[in-house]
Amino acid sequence: MQEYQIKRGFKDGLEERMITSLSECFGTEPSETDGRYTISFGALKHLEVCLGPKGNTVLVDTESDLSADDETILDTNRRFRRYLDAVTGYNSKERAKKMQKSD
Repeated sequence: MQEYQIKRGFKDGLEERMITSLSECFGTEPSETDGRYTISFGALKHLEVCLGPKGNTVLVDTESDLSADDETILDTNRRFRRYLDAVTGYNSKERAKKMQKSD
């Protein structure tokens, strides 16, 4: 499970944006269980997101489909990055810097 920090100013409406962005980026409605939202799409057998313990981070758990073809993997990765951009407010490069600082 990976924890992503949220950019200042993006914390308002975080839970709603976390849910609606799943539909917008992946084109599928998530199922909800105990505050955890789950989808299956392309090269992801399982993508689960929920708010972090203090409500100011997003926890993401994924399971890859190793049998997916290259085009499906690329499309899924592109959609996943776009999802994280929309939810966290940080682009890929900024998220990588945040991850390095937190280690």
